[in-house]
Amino acid sequence: MKKKFIMLLAAVMMIGTLTACTSDNNKETSAGNNEDINSETDADSKEEKKTVKLAYVNWSEGIAMTNLAAAILEDKMGYEVDMTMADIAPVFTSIASGNTDAFLDVWLPVTHKEYMEKYGDDVVDLGVSYENARLGVVVPSYVEINSIEELNDNKDLFGGKIVGIDAGAGLMTAAENAIQEYGLEYDLLTGSGTTMTAALGKAIEANEPIVVTGWSPHWKFARWDLKFLEDPKGVFGEVENIHIITRKGLEEDQPKVVEFLKSFKLTESDLGDLMGAIEEDTREPLDVARDWMNAHDELVQGWMIQ
Repeated sequence: MKKKFIMLLAAVMMIGTLTACTSDNNKETSAGNNEDINSETDADSKEEKKTVKLAYVNWSEGIAMTNLAAAILEDKMGYEVDMTMADIAPVFTSIASGNTDAFLDVWLPVTHKEYMEKYGDDVVDLGVSYENARLGVVVPSYVEINSIEELNDNKDLFGGKIVGIDAGAGLMTAAENAIQEYGLEYDLLTGSGTTMTAALGKAIEANEPIVVTGWSPHWKFARWDLKFLEDPKGVFGEVENIHIITRKGLEEDQPKVVEFLKSFKLTESDLGDLMGAIEEDTREPLDVARDWMNAHDELVQGWMIQ
């Protein structure tokens, strides 16, 4: 009886030992799985760095350039792209703080001078992507005045109003300065690029006079016969260039993206064609930009890192 008890006790102890071994093995396996999960998380984290965050303002050239860059980054270079539209001040703040990777629509040396003076030490200027940009006051060509100096004498003709775009835009600051410098008895109406072109189109359809804040490159110059009013005081400055800026550290994180953006340059003809295509198409700008990209493969290939 005692012998049987000893044998039974030995069997119980063996089962306990096996159970403990099994438990230890399970712990090791579980730890191994956790290491695999952590490895996958690390891999996912590295993969997340393939995402490029682009900001843009609701301006026609910025919409066109940003969507084209996004199409190339996604379809040709294998990145995911997040695009965010905002006003100009938050865009600069986001780039400077490192929350956004790049902004493709900085007008220098005049329009965004104040922003670059404020944030220039915290961003990286990759250089010019478009040359000979221009700001000013625009009227239909059938309007019989040619200079800003003539606006006061024709106040009743225009209802004493200049149709502007979004508040905070460099163009609006320049327009406000023009009102002061020329002593214009006009109200500057805020809105957006879309509301400005809608008002312009409606006036042209009715063959009525209208004065708006305008800039080139813009698709409106291809659609309608327009002219800049002469600016003898030079308030709106001379021709400007469009620059691309990025957050600090992007070149270390995503060198191929930076090299691509440094090479990204458009002529007046190319950008005008792209803007016109986006404006006339009912699809999303990214879809139109993809079609344009595919139709201009030789140009696009010249921008990409080989």
